[in-house]
Amino acid sequence: MPALKIRREKPSGLLHPLPTPSRPWEIISADFITDLPPSCGFTTILVVVDLFTKLAHFIPCEGLPTAKETADLFLQHVFRLHGLPKSLVTDRGSQWKALQKLLGIDSRLSSAHHPQTDGQTERTNATLEQYLRCYVNYQQDNWASLLPLSEFAYNNGVQASTKETPFFANYGFHPRFFPPVIETSEVPAAEDWLQELTAVQQLLLQQLDQAKEDYKRHADKHRQPGPEIKVGDRVFLSTRFLPSHRPCRKLDARFIGPYPVVAQLNPVTFKLQLPRSMRIHPVFHRSLLLPADGVRPDSDQPAPPPVL
Repeated sequence: MPALKIRREKPSGLLHPLPTPSRPWEIISADFITDLPPSCGFTTILVVVDLFTKLAHFIPCEGLPTAKETADLFLQHVFRLHGLPKSLVTDRGSQWKALQKLLGIDSRLSSAHHPQTDGQTERTNATLEQYLRCYVNYQQDNWASLLPLSEFAYNNGVQASTKETPFFANYGFHPRFFPPVIETSEVPAAEDWLQELTAVQQLLLQQLDQAKEDYKRHADKHRQPGPEIKVGDRVFLSTRFLPSHRPCRKLDARFIGPYPVVAQLNPVTFKLQLPRSMRIHPVFHRSLLLPADGVRPDSDQPAPPPVL
């Protein structure tokens, strides 16, 4: 069987953005920033982002919370302010599975080792970490006290995708800073305010669609559609993110398998039938899969020349 040349082309699987929400707090994303140095008894931050307005909440946690603790945090910091979302975009943590089942929230899980599904929270995490990096003390033990101002600064910054601040997009007005600034304009009537807020939300809907198209266009410059994969096909699985007990990864196989494709969850996410001994999540992004096509990667390499 001929050996397959190691691929150096763009990863397969074009970007498929999430559906655009029709109103604030209909679709939200959530993620944890973990393994932080202790600060006021906290070591973890729960980041929750509304995908419509981009409003975010930064919630300190005492370590990675359990399913019950996650539900309590959600009720205290999200539900009481914004109600129940229709969909929640998260990773595959057991905390979220239990919460989604309990509250009847639609689940949109990231595939293994491909967090672009939850790209909004990933970008928000990076922004928050940059805020904290700039203002944390030398001991790095004061970051918890910086979260309120970090959240305010993030929510009062103009988003490239919406052309508005998350605060204004969510509430329909801009917050006051300190020191206070004298307001020169009169307070609008409630009806006018509601009409203006509705118009802003409609504009945000258009801006979000355009921003997602721009983001998809940029991401797809570095990708290609790749050969078609369908249920019933056999594919090789990249070992890039798989644990290995061998001494040197550089000498390890680049692919393993082939394994049958048993389900297609969306255009770029597939479920494989893996051996029980592997004990890993069987859902993978298209970029980690290679159609078998009768060729086995990393095998039947030509023998090295003889030593003279």
